[in-house]
Amino acid sequence: MSNLTNTKSNPLFDVRKLVFTALLAALSAVLMKFLSFPLPFIPAFITFDFSDVPAMLASLTMGPVSGLAVCLVKNLIGCFGSMTGCVGELSNFILSSCLVVPAGFIAKKTGYKGVIIACIAGAVAMALMGVASNYFIVYPLYTAVMPMEAIIGMYSAILPSADTLIECLLIFNLPFTFAKGLIAALISVPLYKRLRPIFNSYYRTEK
Repeated sequence: MSNLTNTKSNPLFDVRKLVFTALLAALSAVLMKFLSFPLPFIPAFITFDFSDVPAMLASLTMGPVSGLAVCLVKNLIGCFGSMTGCVGELSNFILSSCLVVPAGFIAKKTGYKGVIIACIAGAVAMALMGVASNYFIVYPLYTAVMPMEAIIGMYSAILPSADTLIECLLIFNLPFTFAKGLIAALISVPLYKRLRPIFNSYYRTEK
């Protein structure tokens, strides 16, 4: 009897957690597909969207595994009809995961008092990993769609002095990615405060 009770109380077996994760993944996929737009101060193949907000909410309220699941599902859905051979979706998965997983781990340990620090840590991790992953993985793969010279040329058209890939990533991608993570955090934190009571069972051991 006690084993059955422990299984039901375990967050891994919480039906609410599974349902809310699926709903947030669907919302995230919709936001990525239909509310994504370029910005004038960064090359057009880099777009801004709000799809990280549902993933951040999942990670903060239900833990980093749920946040990671939202990131995975939204990008698997995004691969259907991808214009980049799924390279853009791979990049989005890497960056979103780097945002929500650290935030979820820290928030789980610290509770609501540490959620701001958790979100900032996630945004920093997202920005730093964005430089590394783009330099070593994403952009080399993206050359199957667009030559590296053309990629750098799109940056140079905005800032002529940016003529190497690492310069482009540090000048453009690093601050853009950090700002994108912070914006997702700013939207997520007030929503998290409202949603958190729904998951009281998940935080039952919190002091």
